[in-house]
Amino acid sequence: MFRSRIYRHDNEGLILVLTILLVLGVIILTSTVTFCVSGIFIVGMFVLSGIMIHSHHQSLMRHTLAVDDLQAPELAQLVEDCAVKLQPGDVDVFLANEDQLNAYTFGMGTPKVLVLYRPLLQVMSVRELSFVVGHEMGHVALGHTWLNTIVGGLAGIPAPFGAAMLLYAAFRWWNRLCEYSADRAGLLACGDLNVGIAALVKLVAPEVQTQRDFDKALALIDAEDDLVSNRFMEMFQSHPMLIRRIEKLKAYAQTKEYMQLQAGVNSNLHAPSREYANADSPSSQGDENKTMVSERNPKPQLKPEEKWPWLKSIDRE
Repeated sequence: MFRSRIYRHDNEGLILVLTILLVLGVIILTSTVTFCVSGIFIVGMFVLSGIMIHSHHQSLMRHTLAVDDLQAPELAQLVEDCAVKLQPGDVDVFLANEDQLNAYTFGMGTPKVLVLYRPLLQVMSVRELSFVVGHEMGHVALGHTWLNTIVGGLAGIPAPFGAAMLLYAAFRWWNRLCEYSADRAGLLACGDLNVGIAALVKLVAPEVQTQRDFDKALALIDAEDDLVSNRFMEMFQSHPMLIRRIEKLKAYAQTKEYMQLQAGVNSNLHAPSREYANADSPSSQGDENKTMVSERNPKPQLKPEEKWPWLKSIDRE
């Protein structure tokens, strides 16, 4: 079985080490009292994080739908294929029936937990959803779930205001690099650059249905980094601006490394083609403007319950 983690962003490990060294430097340069308080704070944060993660997991099991062959077979098959490709380890997947267009992972131990919000199934095509699932599995495979808890606790130690801001900015810098790495995993999961870009655009523009819709949404996204204020605020955000993620993904898709990895992860799927494998148009080899369906020959838009029949049972609950 092919398994690789070389899709990790080049500078992710470096920034992680620098953040930890920065935390240690702040602790060393402060007084002994502050050092003791910092140690207690860090231990307390780890204990609190463990309790909150356990509580959140238990709540999910009570109030969400577990994605498995019995309750959500179509989605479970998609998740299984992404897991076979990326080999993230044990992951429990849940579907939250809340009005958010989001997905996230958490967990310190095994299994990790992946949560999908139901609106994703309403606006994403099957292969676009594979990008989202693959992105989150990339976080798991690269250790971001548990590292985020540890590094976040370190970055939150008591410190003078200036030092605290510096620690927070360093932590967010690492967070943003993790997103680039996870986007690469999403690309490997869906296997198509245009599908990955469409999924990213739909996260902020779920109403996109046609090429014209897509072009308008992409123009607005492209303008985000034109403002100095947006570039400054990005320093304190956990996610890069969407246009940066799209550009990074385009660049990575042209590398020899990506092509080799894509061939490797595809080889993990021994079965010919899955039931939904051709749900979208075949992978485009060049024209990035063909990400969305042509307005002249639009494909029929399936209702969510037609793509995922078991959603009907959720509606009745």
